[in-house]
Amino acid sequence: MPATGHTMSSEGPIHTAAQSRRDFLRRASAAVLSIGSREPLQAARTQVFFDPAMLAHQPSAGHPESPARASSVMDTIRALEQRGRLSVGSLQPATEDELLLVHTSGYVKQVRSDIAAGRRTLSTGDTELSSGSLTAALTAAGAVITAVNAVMRGSIRNAFCVVRPPGHHASASRGMGFCIFNNIAIGARYAVRSHGVERVLIADWDVHHGNGTQDVFWSDGSVLFFDAHQHPWYPGTGLQQETGDGKGKGLIINRPFAAGSGRREILTAFREVLVDAAERFKPQLVMISAGFDSRLGDPLGQFTLTDPDFAALTDIVLEIARQHAAGRLVSVLEGGYSLDGLSRAVDAHLGRLSA
Repeated sequence: MPATGHTMSSEGPIHTAAQSRRDFLRRASAAVLSIGSREPLQAARTQVFFDPAMLAHQPSAGHPESPARASSVMDTIRALEQRGRLSVGSLQPATEDELLLVHTSGYVKQVRSDIAAGRRTLSTGDTELSSGSLTAALTAAGAVITAVNAVMRGSIRNAFCVVRPPGHHASASRGMGFCIFNNIAIGARYAVRSHGVERVLIADWDVHHGNGTQDVFWSDGSVLFFDAHQHPWYPGTGLQQETGDGKGKGLIINRPFAAGSGRREILTAFREVLVDAAERFKPQLVMISAGFDSRLGDPLGQFTLTDPDFAALTDIVLEIARQHAAGRLVSVLEGGYSLDGLSRAVDAHLGRLSA
């Protein structure tokens, strides 16, 4: 466990954790009721980071992770931008050194080699490739780094990164599950190395377990990783007894749920388990692996979350950020494969981020 004392044990009076949770939920409820009456913040509220270069990643026709996903989301975001709810910022692609914060040099070389050779599938796993995949993957990782910089410098309150390919299945030396580089892990490690952040929370509500993110931070100690996901389901990991090792022992928290689970199970896990864990860990930066394939009707998931549920989840994580991290929050798109459902869920998510 970290020497700083951020141990995720259950020691201490039980009533303290319960009282903390009640206080937290009271503050979250008050925050929801006060939306629209707050004084404007000095920093811009919410910024979205996207670049059309990410459309250059083009899997085969009919593949669920298509460029149309990002285009559909950006149509929703442009409408919000026109109403003054948020802004869209420019970004810089990730550098080789930034990739190496998470990935091995051998794996990065393999990705470059696979794409240069014209392979249609990544040699390490089930991720389709095209000639523009490297450009898109570097841009996706760069979007999260750019967002972290903006949030940590205080120029914006929070950020949403419209990225593809997604990232949470990519480990240090293996891409899989539509993912090449682990965008959110790179952003978290960058915050630690470049901004002196000691504690980062990553909350993952994608229907699939973020096995790559778990692997990266398994024994790290600087990241609390919380994941609510369908099980059994791809990739088959994320059992509750998977809790980390070494400095990361107890900092991996998995809550697997059966097909058909929804608001009751997942919001309860966030309200009770995540809130208490964050109270003990006290993150200085909060990040979300925002996968919307946990929405009702998604073709690659069997959860039943609705758009108001995503708004409620966002409120919970926002309140954690307000309480512990001065509001600093970076949300990163993962899954979501029904174009209409994805757009609606993102609209609900951004409606809370930008409120």
